[in-house]
Amino acid sequence: MENELYKKMYYHLFNAVTDAVRTETKSESDEILKQAQIKTEDMYINFNDIDL
Repeated sequence: MENELYKKMYYHLFNAVTDAVRTETKSESDEILKQAQIKTEDMYINFNDIDL
């Protein structure tokens, strides 16, 4: 079950990095990466809250 979480987190971040590289401006890229970080952290935190 935890492996599935890490898989989802990895794919989410990988796709965000790919999207960020394709942007036209640094500010767009920064925002994509920031939002990806927040969402991935939320995925991890929520998984652990449920699993307690």
